[in-house]
Amino acid sequence: MKASVTGWLREQARPVRRLLAAGIVAGALQAVLMCVGAWLVAHVLAAAIFHGRGLAQAWPALAALPALAILRFALTLWQRRMTFEASARVSTVVRQALEARIRQLGPRWAAQQSSGDLATRLVDGLDALIPYYAGYLPQMAFAVVVPAIILLAVLPADPWSALVLAITAPLVPVFMVLVGQAAEHASEQRWMRLRRMGARFMDALSGLTTLRLYRAAAREQALLASTGEAYRRETMAVLRIAFLSALVLEFFATVSIAVLAVLIGFRLMWGRLAFEPGLFILLLAPEFFLPLRQLGVRRHQRMEAAAAAEDLVGLLAASAATNSDRPAGTAAAPAPVAFQASRVSIACEGLGFGYAPDRCVLRDLDLTVAAGATLTVVGASGGGKSTLLALLMGFMEPVTGHILVNGQNLSSLELSSWRQHIAWVPQRPHVFHGTLRENLLIAAPNADQLQLRRAIHAAALAPVIARLPQGLETPLGERGLGLSGGECQRLALARAWLRDAPLLLLDEPTQHLDSALSADVDAALASLCEGRTVVRVAHRLATLADGEQVAVLADGRIAEQGTVAALRAANGIFADLLRADLAA
Repeated sequence: MKASVTGWLREQARPVRRLLAAGIVAGALQAVLMCVGAWLVAHVLAAAIFHGRGLAQAWPALAALPALAILRFALTLWQRRMTFEASARVSTVVRQALEARIRQLGPRWAAQQSSGDLATRLVDGLDALIPYYAGYLPQMAFAVVVPAIILLAVLPADPWSALVLAITAPLVPVFMVLVGQAAEHASEQRWMRLRRMGARFMDALSGLTTLRLYRAAAREQALLASTGEAYRRETMAVLRIAFLSALVLEFFATVSIAVLAVLIGFRLMWGRLAFEPGLFILLLAPEFFLPLRQLGVRRHQRMEAAAAAEDLVGLLAASAATNSDRPAGTAAAPAPVAFQASRVSIACEGLGFGYAPDRCVLRDLDLTVAAGATLTVVGASGGGKSTLLALLMGFMEPVTGHILVNGQNLSSLELSSWRQHIAWVPQRPHVFHGTLRENLLIAAPNADQLQLRRAIHAAALAPVIARLPQGLETPLGERGLGLSGGECQRLALARAWLRDAPLLLLDEPTQHLDSALSADVDAALASLCEGRTVVRVAHRLATLADGEQVAVLADGRIAEQGTVAALRAANGIFADLLRADLAA
């Protein structure tokens, strides 16, 4: 897995290799200018000390030094800009790939994930990639290029000093690898702890009402505090190893420079080396080891990126056999919906679906809904009613059988085109962070003011808007903060009106409302259902009218079908469900 993660990290750098190359070239030019500057300093000092040259003769070289410093500073800015731009582009591309993958996996898969863990992986995981591409990856190139340039500059000045540098240079990366192995394991543990802490925090935040009600908030706070303390200790362990690694690298680099300085000192004293090349080499010696030392300091960036990338690779490769928009084995390219938009009929033939091989939810289900008809699906909790709606929306693919839409197999249709013909009203509609207008226009971004006004009137949302301080421009909190449950349902109904789709899927939108609000929403729904094909999931069987067409789902199949009055008189499964509902 480590090799595949490293390969994946390198693969993401391919599209931005020109930016990275530009940054590396800028770093190489800095090294060249540094060698020129060192030679100028050595030359001026040697001329002044040993040849008695004055300021008038040395000023051209002295004037060149500030120019070199300014040019090196400009190259440093350019190098950092290029590498940071490369890291930002990689982060953007990976984020887009992850968002596309999550959309492909679908809402059913997302509902099974911990929101805190997923947020940690997508936010902190992506943030961990930026230092890798902006810092560590370019530094790997600098650790090779810069010492090579300095070695080439030192070689003509003094081959023996170049040999010493070449021999001592490998000591730094060898000990960097040895010390870094322990840090890598600690970094992986730290990342896993962060994921668990994020998941626990989001769970506690979501269940804060329950915790306060059962007086368990203090206990949960203590657990979060202990988790945070463990994360702090593991972070400090990683930093401790990183500092130890830096100390070891500094030690060996200092020893190597000291060895070189002693040899140059003795050779100067014996007269076997001139002052100018000796000073030139001593000025470059610290710069020779600097990229290697910085690579050791930045090694933790690679460890954090590798730990995060392992999760990201797993997420990108997550199995979506039962949750994807289109399974990998689909032979033909999906075709756009080509049937008449105003009429939709549905036929399920031998439909089978399971979340696992040993957990079959639907089996050999046969169901037909004529265009313009309304069918209410009922059954015990967990019997597969919501799964049936998810299959109709294309969020999951049947394991066996198929769904026909106006005679065309749903698996052969382009899902984005098919979903334009669907309006959906769930039990708990999601309200996004944004204004009320923005939340409405999710259903029809191009709707004009007249269409918006009609939808608001039809869903009885006008009194709600009149109450809000800024009307349609009132900002709403995430998950409907600022609206009651009934008002959120009216918002969902207004979305369905704006959608103006021929197929209406209802997942018992009045399930969690009181009787008064339920009656208002039912009245708006009755108007919305006129002229449309409707598949409705119902939990409150006592509210069904005698003439409604009902299909009873039991053991993954349609066990009974007919009007409410007929099924009640038959005294079968529907009658048992009705009696249980009345007794509840």
